[in-house]
Amino acid sequence: MNISDLLAPDAVISALKAQNKKQLLQELAARAALQTRLPEKRIFETLLEREKLGSTGVGSGIAIPHGRMPGASGITGVFARLEGHLDYEAVDGQPVDLVFLLLAPEDAGADHLKALARVSRLLRNKQVCEKLRAATTAEAIYAILTDRASSSQAA
Repeated sequence: MNISDLLAPDAVISALKAQNKKQLLQELAARAALQTRLPEKRIFETLLEREKLGSTGVGSGIAIPHGRMPGASGITGVFARLEGHLDYEAVDGQPVDLVFLLLAPEDAGADHLKALARVSRLLRNKQVCEKLRAATTAEAIYAILTDRASSSQAA
């Protein structure tokens, strides 16, 4: 499974402004709704429900909000690099600035977990995160995320 299987070029936001976690999730839900054709409100509610189980802020400035959506046709990602840092109640207490949203069909099962693991491995790579933080355009960010060399190092 490659990141390019999960993420379309127009699902990358290079400088997202958000004042708080809720606003961030609303912005991501809006972009995900464009990608999936699912109702933005349902996506947002799914993300909030998942956050109630425990923060998807995994540490080192990274969050991977995710959820399963009835009606989703496949696993869909949205990536955002935040304009600033945001308190996300991450496991390490550090603010977040790189966010990779994943939505999966209700019955995705192992594929959903594989996608989460794939994104997690990629974003644990410090060099990849440094490049993402330095990139200034959505095109550059997409290229970094889908670069085979970065992807294979993270595999």
